[in-house]
Amino acid sequence: MRLIARFAQELPEGIEIIDVYDKKVEKQLLDFNDLTIKTLTHKYPAAIWMERKIQDEFGVEFIDAFDTRTLVKHEYFPKDIFPMRKSFTQKELSFSSFEPYEWEKIEGEGVFEVGVGPIHAGIIEPGHFHFSQAGEEILHLEVRHFYKYRAIEKMCENKHPLAIRKIIERVSGNESIAYQIAYFDILAQASQQEFSDSLKRKFAALLEFERIIHHLNDIGFIANDVGFSAALALGSKLSEEARRVFEQITGHRFGFGAIQTNLVIDFSYLNTFLDYLQKELSFFWEWINDIPSVWDRFDITGKLSKEKAIKYGVVGVAARASGVEIDVRNNDFYQQFHYKMQLGKKGEVSDRFKLRFLEIFNSIAMIKSLQTNGKETIELSHFQDGQYMARSESSIGELFFYIKIKNNLIDRLFIRDPSFINWQAFHTTIYNDIIADFPLINKSFDLSYAGSDL
Repeated sequence: MRLIARFAQELPEGIEIIDVYDKKVEKQLLDFNDLTIKTLTHKYPAAIWMERKIQDEFGVEFIDAFDTRTLVKHEYFPKDIFPMRKSFTQKELSFSSFEPYEWEKIEGEGVFEVGVGPIHAGIIEPGHFHFSQAGEEILHLEVRHFYKYRAIEKMCENKHPLAIRKIIERVSGNESIAYQIAYFDILAQASQQEFSDSLKRKFAALLEFERIIHHLNDIGFIANDVGFSAALALGSKLSEEARRVFEQITGHRFGFGAIQTNLVIDFSYLNTFLDYLQKELSFFWEWINDIPSVWDRFDITGKLSKEKAIKYGVVGVAARASGVEIDVRNNDFYQQFHYKMQLGKKGEVSDRFKLRFLEIFNSIAMIKSLQTNGKETIELSHFQDGQYMARSESSIGELFFYIKIKNNLIDRLFIRDPSFINWQAFHTTIYNDIIADFPLINKSFDLSYAGSDL
């Protein structure tokens, strides 16, 4: 059984812990006078970030947890404030006294530490990578994010379900369509309506096009990290052209506001580009597939075994490249439109690189099959109180979404981005590799910082 999410919400009687698995949901209510619960981390290692987040936000203690350090609370964050409690309504915080973060360390003769970030040379979001080294060889890596604790989940509380749309579609820019689809899925559930087959097909087409854009970007940057800058030039060109098409058919380069109940897509315009992209990508693949120096770096680098991928609950491209059959799209609806799960074998950079090519080709075939001229419109405005869950398959992996509606307002919103899971397994892939390969391995996962920094 696979753990999808562990999160908390405050009820009048106490703090409720919700464990979502792929086959069931379990709930346990903790009394305010005894906020303790047994950890899940010995069976599900990826639960550790989930539990540390609950600890920081709600003040719950996890018995026998192997790591009880703060996660979203950094060095100056007041330790006695729990920002997801209903009683927390402050607009500003005063800094607490500085408490240094205790990094995981490897000790021994000749071992030294290298810190990368949280501010980086490139235009990327903040994240810290703490290496323990013996020469060039990486002995250990600890990943630390949450430098931008944006309080998105808190921000959405007590708002009407329709009022949070612009927030949700901007949580993580490279997964905007996936976020919107999960959000609209919940709105449909709460309004006791179902989207027509035509509308589902249009949503799926936009999701696949979003996947294409980000895979195109990735294959260029992955190749660039082994010194093949010509591939970056071509990948960036194709990605930019695709994003301009995205803007033409949705009104925004990132698809903000694209998912609508009266959605219309100009498929003839889209088809012209897809035919062009198919030819360009076929050339790209034949070209790069015939350059041994590229594959010498891709192979045996950044290996994530199938066993580790399963152990850490990895999702998306990273999981499938290791041979794990996991994809929210693996269902009857998508399969009728030529969806085919693409799998790797060894979980190396080469597998994650190849998989992106295969998924782009599959996405092109799916979009052409998903075409429809239907113009159905439904209204989402009256929402029933209750607890609703949804999942979608972003370009990174499985996205989980939860909303509790009470008195027609959002009482609790929870998001588990795929990167929140995959970042925890990422460090296991770099052992026995050299620090110079870290950017290559990192890019082959292409994880979101923003998706974790909620």
